[in-house]
Amino acid sequence: MKHIPNFITTLNLASGFIAIIFAANGYLVLASWLILAAMIFDFFDGFLARLLKAYSEIGKELDSLADIVSFGIAPAMILYKLLLASVNINFLPDQGPGSGIYSVLVYIPVLMPVCAALRLAKFNVDETQTKSFKGLPTPANAIAVISVVITANYSSMPLLKSFMESSAALIIYTIVLSVLMVTSIPLLSNKFTSLKFGGNEARYILLGIVLILFLIFGLNAATLIIPVYIITSLISNSVSAKIH
Repeated sequence: MKHIPNFITTLNLASGFIAIIFAANGYLVLASWLILAAMIFDFFDGFLARLLKAYSEIGKELDSLADIVSFGIAPAMILYKLLLASVNINFLPDQGPGSGIYSVLVYIPVLMPVCAALRLAKFNVDETQTKSFKGLPTPANAIAVISVVITANYSSMPLLKSFMESSAALIIYTIVLSVLMVTSIPLLSNKFTSLKFGGNEARYILLGIVLILFLIFGLNAATLIIPVYIITSLISNSVSAKIH
């Protein structure tokens, strides 16, 4: 039984790796759904570890390694392919320096796995991040990327399609998400220690807001999840600081 959480973690890793393959071949929507599957596995490995009391140092490290692949490298590959399409080039290594500035800019997404790795390394040695996070969690980073791809594919929002075709917007988005992961901004942990409202007020409020947004805007609300998460976290921390 103690190996079940680690097995679920490997499914997270496998989903992330397959997502990278799909993204590299241009199937960005399928890659996004696979990253979402990795998130589900990531949730259940921690849930089962707490339920079965199957904690281990190996499990902790394995979880971080899987998260780097699924929530760092995979979304970065999606952004890389979007950038390639936005500048309409097929950059090859043997083209040399003469291929232009865009051949350098398309590699901006390398920041994402680097920052994800730094964020996870800090998390593993920081014992203060049990009830809250410092910096954007890697799954939230992945949600910010795949929500744009999935929503653009299934909705008719011209703004999203324009965003995905804008090199400048994609570069700024990549840099902002990457930097947010390595900041010390306190954000809500998504881990429910119990189902009681007491102690989980901000989490339930966040969940309620997200559900309301989906009822109002449908699938388009997916792109609002991370902004709402950040705003709710900041307000919650501000209120908590005033109380204490």
